[in-house]
Amino acid sequence: MKRFLPALAVLGVVPLLFSACSAPEPLSKTEYFMDTVCTITLYDVRDETLLDEAFALCKRYEVLFSRTVEGSDISRINRLGDGTAEVDPETAGLLKTALEYSERTGGKFDVTVGRLTDLWNFKSDSPSLPSPGELDAALKQTGYQNLSVEGNSVTVKNGVQVDLGGIAKGYIADRCAEFLQEHGVGQAIINLGGNVLALGSKGENTPWTVGIQRPFADRNEIIGSAQVSDCAVVTSGIYERFFEKDGVVYHHILEPETGFPVSNGLESVTIFSRSSVTADALSTSAFLLGKEKAVELIEGMPDTEAILIGADGEVTRTSGIGKTIPFEEAAP
Repeated sequence: MKRFLPALAVLGVVPLLFSACSAPEPLSKTEYFMDTVCTITLYDVRDETLLDEAFALCKRYEVLFSRTVEGSDISRINRLGDGTAEVDPETAGLLKTALEYSERTGGKFDVTVGRLTDLWNFKSDSPSLPSPGELDAALKQTGYQNLSVEGNSVTVKNGVQVDLGGIAKGYIADRCAEFLQEHGVGQAIINLGGNVLALGSKGENTPWTVGIQRPFADRNEIIGSAQVSDCAVVTSGIYERFFEKDGVVYHHILEPETGFPVSNGLESVTIFSRSSVTADALSTSAFLLGKEKAVELIEGMPDTEAILIGADGEVTRTSGIGKTIPFEEAAP
């Protein structure tokens, strides 16, 4: 068995050329939370206390949303089996948003896959395939219909386990951006383990440049670069966490109906959106939907675009890529 899991998160989005000629030297801080490396960089304000407070905000949300932090809202929900828990209003709100995406995608996006993700421990030094019996048992305790939210009360049935890994970082990035803007920051990059939110623009009438990584290639090898301002850019890809056994690659994007890694010819999906929580949820949802249904979904959403890369190297773009979002292909 070959195992491929980098110590740090592999980034599907590569920030490029993030210096503004008229701006002071950027101020940056990196910390580890939500099981990934996170960096926040300020370009027009030099105030280290803002970085400290932004990361304090991130850690507050980790205490609410993490499955593994003892006493978090999600860990308390997951101990219920069947029952109701009172949670923080923001936890309730994020769960409601997650349920909306579950409905919109016909269950492809499902926050109750916790028992399935536990079976596929990609962090292990010796990952293995779940047994058919283990998968069958976990599938019987999966399904967003077993989760409901009324006010700040969250009810679970059938022993489902909530996992906000497909949406939480996007929500946290949006809240960090709001905090920084409220304190006078107009140019910043919030990078939460590859979930990139570009605040403002690089300079007057000059957008930021982000590169879209070529799957399974060196981190700095890109298929092209996009120009963005006030935009979240989030990638889901099968090359982020995976292992290989008997010539088959098993990756971390699981199909809720089967419990196995989805296999639909895609290797990565990158979403561009004004909202980071939207980009985060859609990157996973679009990947699970497959190319045709993903494009149909995204074309029907305002201020949202996508770039999809297939295993055959084919690059598919929604209609706004190259128009509302300038895009330049990399040289062969």
